[in-house]
Amino acid sequence: MPKTTQLTISAESKPGVLAMVSEVLGKAGINILGVCAGEASGRGKIRLIVSDMARAKGALAAAKIRCGEEPALLLSMEDRPGALAAATAKLAAARVNVKCAYATASGGRAQVVLVVANPEKAERALA
Repeated sequence: MPKTTQLTISAESKPGVLAMVSEVLGKAGINILGVCAGEASGRGKIRLIVSDMARAKGALAAAKIRCGEEPALLLSMEDRPGALAAATAKLAAARVNVKCAYATASGGRAQVVLVVANPEKAERALA
């Protein structure tokens, strides 16, 4: 399973924030491959998998949007009932905490992004 790095942006939860981030990346020619946007206590956290991390960070910095990076795992699995349960059960058995997960499915395959407390331990558990 490939490791990846996702961009993380913490911002006020208000209309237009995701649109602004998406526009900045789009104008810079950066493709958003995965996105997860959540909100808690009036703050939003946007997590992005992008086609070019360095250019994305540069474009966001130029737009005065602060961002960070976070390691993640990218799992490709069969799109069927129970597939995610099987993978996350292995992580639970290895006592690896899943901090964030998001996915998409198409054509019989699912792509799952997992942010875990210990990526190396998670890779061993899922191997």
